[in-house]
Amino acid sequence: MNYRKLGETDLNASVITFGAWAAGGWMWGSTDRKEAVEAIKAAHAEGMTSIDTAPIYGMGVSEEIVGEAIKDIPRDKVQILTKFGMRWDLTSPKGDFMMRSKDNDGNEVDIYKYSGKESVIKECENSLKRLGTDYIDLYQIHWPDSTTAIAETFEAVATLIEQGKVRYAGVCNYTIAQMAEAEKMVKLASNQIPFSMVNRVMENETIPYCIEHKKSVLAYSPLQRGLLTGKIKPGQVFEEGDTRNGNRFYTDEFITKTNQLLAKLKPLAYEKKATLSQLVLRWTVERSGVTIALAGARNAQQSVQNAGAMKFDLSEEEIRFMNELVEKDLL
Repeated sequence: MNYRKLGETDLNASVITFGAWAAGGWMWGSTDRKEAVEAIKAAHAEGMTSIDTAPIYGMGVSEEIVGEAIKDIPRDKVQILTKFGMRWDLTSPKGDFMMRSKDNDGNEVDIYKYSGKESVIKECENSLKRLGTDYIDLYQIHWPDSTTAIAETFEAVATLIEQGKVRYAGVCNYTIAQMAEAEKMVKLASNQIPFSMVNRVMENETIPYCIEHKKSVLAYSPLQRGLLTGKIKPGQVFEEGDTRNGNRFYTDEFITKTNQLLAKLKPLAYEKKATLSQLVLRWTVERSGVTIALAGARNAQQSVQNAGAMKFDLSEEEIRFMNELVEKDLL
């Protein structure tokens, strides 16, 4: 495994970081706690020392699973990246209404993007308890909240840093203007954004900004939630509660187009003795401006496979070949 510093901090993150969204079950149909714990342990054993989670993933379940998985690992041998700003447990509505969803028990919940100061402080305390730790390595706002001044939100984060409960601050899904505003209150390490072979819109503005201002890019959904594994075929049926249903990336037309691209990459994967998933993950972290890629796994075998993305080399010519295919076939 390779490691890269986040922004201008001394926080070394594994280039392939364990993404614990699916582990929480929410929006993925279901979860198996035992298998999720084993997936995280297997990832760590393979050198994936960084874990990205969030309270909203399973309404606390993902963080609890992470806490259980790392309880016997020395704290300085794991980097915990979690988030705040998505509330499902408010007694009275605050912030931006995001969606109506269901928790893992099938109960309806209303989810709000809210990052008022008191909420940020409370969320941090709750996360620390679920994770079984006394500090968070990277604390990230999950989504922008238009009802709360960015200065107020990051004043709270600065307080948590002063208290030693948070080491570094990051953002997710922030525009460059929002990043600049947050930077007035606290130095940011990173922006976590959606990025994959089939979703490269962030290369227009956000990634160039991050390169210029020395902010790390954490790419989430680099395998486009399974699409870039080559295992999804036209006519795919997803479980109830799985938000891939109806998403434009999972229409038969887009699946077909993506699989045509993957077919052209298969010979290179074969040459490298790698899976398509491993080749795609490796391409992602070789892309200009991308620091790490978040890769989810629902069992130990998938974790080992994800870590394998760093067990072969790609030449400049091979990367250029992949770039040309991606930019030609999936503009």
